[in-house]
Amino acid sequence: MFDFSLLTEWIGNFLQNTLGLPGWLATTIECVGVGLALLLVYSLLALFYIWYERKLCAAFQCRLGPDRVGPWGLLQSFADMFKMLIKELISLNHVDKFLFALAPYLVILASMLAFAVLPWGNGLQVINFNIGIFFLIAVSSIGVLGILLAGWSSNNKFTLIGAMRSGAQMVSYELSIGLSVLTMVAFAGTMNVVEIVEAQDNLWFIFSGHIPAIIAFVIYMIAGTAETNRGPFDLPEAESELTAGYHTEYSGIHFGFFYLAEYLNLFIVSGVAALLFFGGWMPFHIPGWDGFNEVMNYIPSVVWFIGKAIVLSFVVIWFKWTFPRLRIDQLLSLEWKYLLPINLFNLVLMVLVIVYNFHF
Repeated sequence: MFDFSLLTEWIGNFLQNTLGLPGWLATTIECVGVGLALLLVYSLLALFYIWYERKLCAAFQCRLGPDRVGPWGLLQSFADMFKMLIKELISLNHVDKFLFALAPYLVILASMLAFAVLPWGNGLQVINFNIGIFFLIAVSSIGVLGILLAGWSSNNKFTLIGAMRSGAQMVSYELSIGLSVLTMVAFAGTMNVVEIVEAQDNLWFIFSGHIPAIIAFVIYMIAGTAETNRGPFDLPEAESELTAGYHTEYSGIHFGFFYLAEYLNLFIVSGVAALLFFGGWMPFHIPGWDGFNEVMNYIPSVVWFIGKAIVLSFVVIWFKWTFPRLRIDQLLSLEWKYLLPINLFNLVLMVLVIVYNFHF
């Protein structure tokens, strides 16, 4: 399997040795290039996911979905993006202008930081350090601050109710996400995202972790759906009750930031699930099947990671278009009365599996 670290090392050597640039300048150019690449992939993935959900939603409802702009409607998302970019930013008099403008950037910042930690392929990650999972959980929590600021600074009762709902929901379900992730970190024995992926070389954790890994995966997917404010957990922006929730007063590109962040958070939740349970960019290997494993290695690591994330995203989208929206009391009861106790029990169960070596 191709190691992308060879490509990144070649770029560094080319800038410093071939072009003769000083180290600080070469590092600066590399950082700018990585930033631009992240922004490009971030935007293209968001546009793809908008088209992807529209097509899946249409299939669930026996419709065609977008099919006019481009082949199979592939350019419809681009048309919508350009339309949103040229829309007027409506200036409101009753809002806290600074916080109102700051909120969408905080939401984008949170998803961008989490997006950058994911290992995309063998040797293809922006940053690799020994507390990667801890960093991922920490930066993903910034998004709720942007939502709370958006709701409060808009000076609107609908936005405030939506923001309060979102705050209660995201803080609650972060506990289940954190405990599910902690369960798999305990099994892996490291918080380094690259080492977690490499530990699944022979068998993905969803198989080698037995029942605790399956329980952690199911709870993670439920909590991850709630964390991204997607149906049936989309109470913060329930259009039938709150018109649009916390982003009711936003227009133009500011509304577009919230829209993009929602779809990128969907990819991040799916990507982390792929990382923790399905081997990330690691191919599907079966111990003892050397010929089969060798064939799997020919598939590029980037294809493995993105393919797993898209399949898991399908499950989250399936939730939205299958189950009715929960009431706020049902939503919080699900977390505090059911998911959290099960998660705590499952963490103890995983520790017993590790201590008594019940795993493969």
